[in-house]
Amino acid sequence: MHKSGLVNIVGNPNVGKSTLMNELVGERLSIITNKSQTTRHRILGIVSGDDFQIVYSDTPGIIKPHYKLQERMMNGVVSSFEDADVFLYVTDVIETQDKNLEYIEKLQKTKVPVLILINKIDLADPNTINDLYDYWIKSVPNAEVHLISALHKKNLSTIFDRIFELLPEGPAWFPKDQLTDKTERFIVSEIVREKILKNYQKEIPYACEVVVEEFKEEPKIIRIKVVIVVERPTQKGIIIGHKGSALKRVATHSREDMEAFFGKKVFVEFFVKVKKDWRDNDYNLRDFGYV
Repeated sequence: MHKSGLVNIVGNPNVGKSTLMNELVGERLSIITNKSQTTRHRILGIVSGDDFQIVYSDTPGIIKPHYKLQERMMNGVVSSFEDADVFLYVTDVIETQDKNLEYIEKLQKTKVPVLILINKIDLADPNTINDLYDYWIKSVPNAEVHLISALHKKNLSTIFDRIFELLPEGPAWFPKDQLTDKTERFIVSEIVREKILKNYQKEIPYACEVVVEEFKEEPKIIRIKVVIVVERPTQKGIIIGHKGSALKRVATHSREDMEAFFGKKVFVEFFVKVKKDWRDNDYNLRDFGYV
């Protein structure tokens, strides 16, 4: 008997969805920062064994959209409520529980198995954890509630075992050696975007999109051309920094992560371009893969 299924990871921003998926998959596919809206695309991470294939789906954090990019991001969240075989709803010990109640109501009504994962339990005292456990048991009676720390890998083996039990019978959806549905270019763009999120403040990271214009793999080296797109000339100046210092820092840290991921030397060139108000431009959004 072979089991397979789609395990959709949903929840509000900054609760640890991407950390969880990376740990469950065993690879760093989703970028992780302490800023909201880090994840923009729905990303699949694939775990296969002889008799199973689990396809994890990391989704953007649930937000109320303020511009077209955010609307496209939420499309991925909506679709995740339509095709799941198992739901992982991630919350934590910090967030307000009544946030985005419409999605909680969807979980209450679904016939799909739901695991509510209370993350970051290392940051709370036992009484707080017990209160949260009781709250979620009462709020979503059809769900199982589990206590985890994704960052410290606490109780993740229990979650994996439970997911395996809940998977339906079915064939593998992807080749058994495939890790994700995303291309190498996408992985590169996400690595760069993570460095932008970590190195710049305020609105700058959210005004940036990363486009990989060239990806050429040679026997001993990968040659990459990256374009960082911003909305304003002033933002271009901030991205580059004094005598190119800020961009050089992003380039260095990105290259290090690329070499670790691909296991090969990387040569990467960076350019910065301005596309006015690209986040609200349908043509630009389609061009960047937001459908």
